[in-house]
Amino acid sequence: MLRQYELVERVKEYDPDADEALLNRAYVYTVQKHGTQKRASGDPYFSHPVEVAGLMTDLKLDQETIITALLHDTVEDTLATIEDVEEKFGTEVARLVDGVTKLSKIEAMPENERAAENLRKFLLAMSADLRVLLVKLADRLHNMRTLHHIRSPEKRRRIARETMDIYAPLAERVGMYEYMREMQLLAFEQLEPEAFATINNRLEVLRQSDVGQVDRIALDIKQALAADGMEVEVWGREKHPYSIWKKMAERHLPFEQVTDIMAFRVLTDSPQDCYRALGVLHQAFQFVPGRFKDYISTPKNNGYRSLHTTLFYDQSMRVEVQIRTREMHHTNEFGLAAHWAYKQGDRPDGAVGWLRDLIEIVDASHDAEELLEHTKLAIYQDRIFAFTPKGALFQLPKGATAVDFAFAVHTDLGAQTVGAKINGRHMPLRTPLGNGDVVEIIKGKNAEPQLSWLGFVVTGKARASIRRAVRLKERAEVAEIGSKLFEEIADRLPTKVGKKAIKAAVERLEMDEAEDLMFAIGAGKISDREVMEAIVPGSTADLPQEADQGRAISIKGLTPGVGFTLAECCHPVPGDRIVGLRRPNETVQVHAIDCLELANGVDADWVDLSWGERSHGAVGRLNVVLYNRPGTLAEMAGVFARNTANVMNLELQQRDDPFHTYCVDLEVQDLAHLTRITSALRANDAVAQADRI
Repeated sequence: MLRQYELVERVKEYDPDADEALLNRAYVYTVQKHGTQKRASGDPYFSHPVEVAGLMTDLKLDQETIITALLHDTVEDTLATIEDVEEKFGTEVARLVDGVTKLSKIEAMPENERAAENLRKFLLAMSADLRVLLVKLADRLHNMRTLHHIRSPEKRRRIARETMDIYAPLAERVGMYEYMREMQLLAFEQLEPEAFATINNRLEVLRQSDVGQVDRIALDIKQALAADGMEVEVWGREKHPYSIWKKMAERHLPFEQVTDIMAFRVLTDSPQDCYRALGVLHQAFQFVPGRFKDYISTPKNNGYRSLHTTLFYDQSMRVEVQIRTREMHHTNEFGLAAHWAYKQGDRPDGAVGWLRDLIEIVDASHDAEELLEHTKLAIYQDRIFAFTPKGALFQLPKGATAVDFAFAVHTDLGAQTVGAKINGRHMPLRTPLGNGDVVEIIKGKNAEPQLSWLGFVVTGKARASIRRAVRLKERAEVAEIGSKLFEEIADRLPTKVGKKAIKAAVERLEMDEAEDLMFAIGAGKISDREVMEAIVPGSTADLPQEADQGRAISIKGLTPGVGFTLAECCHPVPGDRIVGLRRPNETVQVHAIDCLELANGVDADWVDLSWGERSHGAVGRLNVVLYNRPGTLAEMAGVFARNTANVMNLELQQRDDPFHTYCVDLEVQDLAHLTRITSALRANDAVAQADRI
């Protein structure tokens, strides 16, 4: 563990103007607050924040970040408060500590929900200040280094899985490859212990059978470049076990067939020297076709720049070579942290365009699982490069289509897409893009995202935007039905209903706007009685309870006192022939005699039932196919209103132009009432088909 004076000296080495007294105060504060707390290893707890601060000094980050690292667990794990931190260390440190703390308050959530909520808070905190992410990544890296001290195998695997799925990809996306590689290696050891041990054993056998091979290849590369007058640094390393295992899994190869398990780096003085070195090596060694990548002319989104090639060594062995300048190498290993310069106000922006996409995904995602799916898509895929006709470059995941490209350019462009030209030729929107494709998006003024696009788009941003647009359209359609039903409800009130009365009703129901009320009516989330009472308080006092609910059901054939429920599968209504299924310790389920679910009732006693004499009011379910044109929803709602049927629930089942298929639950009096409504729907020009389910 770093001692107090050692930590301060590290900071002063690269920032002589750092406030030594403030750094000392932060060190003492975290030691005092964590007191006698212990880690799973038995070490004092404060050793963890001190080591995290040490990792931040390796990146030469500003003193606010160092202090945040020292204090990042105090609010979560001690009696310290954000107000205490702000008073002692300033507003900026308090804001950063609060950002990191919020990411740690979710350990008790279910796994998917926890991971999704973690990402949501992560992304929002990162959008305000990327240093929150840098501290959190260092925090996770140190926790992974000490993970073996945790006794519970399940907890170790959970932390390792979260690291592999979220933190390692995020480290890669901000260019912190050193952090990414070490996180992956440590997580791999926990998640696949047998594979980890096997690959390590194989590597050890290779080392013993050919001692000094890495050094020999590095020397040959350096001598080939020196013969052309180039002074460079060259060194080699084995790829780490996770990288080898991933290649084996992706290509379905045994270990013996993974040929390029060694990688070499060549460091030059200038970008021009990089291309010169590439030419020399391609002349001195045979290169593997299709394995050359130029990340200098087209850097990755995280700012990574390098030339990659694979060479044949001794005719059979493949070795990967990365050529870059020394400055590129420093930036590549530590990413955005390598050129973070808050003192000069020089905040890196160009390299984090992907972050803005992630924030859009947070806004567009409907629930926790959807957020997790979309965000993983956005941060954890290999990339291709595609261009607009004017030459603007966009990086996309492999398999991305023209629709993904359109949403990457701008959300509005994606929403208005009707066609695409790829390299000057009209192509289907689902066509996967290749490296270097020039994509021209054709848009329509009244176009909108199609549900069918979800079958082929691959980017999280596109999927989130399409789902959001479809949900908004469905909401508008349901609200349109609600508006029609609202008119019928308003006609039953003793006074004329104006905008002022509707606004007051919305407030009484604690909704935000009139559209929310119309949606609630259309979706069957609110009863007629509740709507009437909200518009004119007291107006339902003289109405009998059954007038709104419409239900008074009795069943003949049951033992007195035995409960029953109307089956959701067939929605029987008075007038249907019915039968009951009785199971031990359950209420009797009442089914229509032709219900297909009765075939599953072999384990139940069958009870012959009939409706009571005055039974009326039940929920019938209809399948209604409408033509996709303006006004058809209103026509359907009009049929329901004219036949005094209350919509209990409405759900869009399928959107297949030129038809939209809806499932509608209607509160009806009896079978005759439901049959009249079905006949009226079939006779309406807006309806292509109407059937009872």
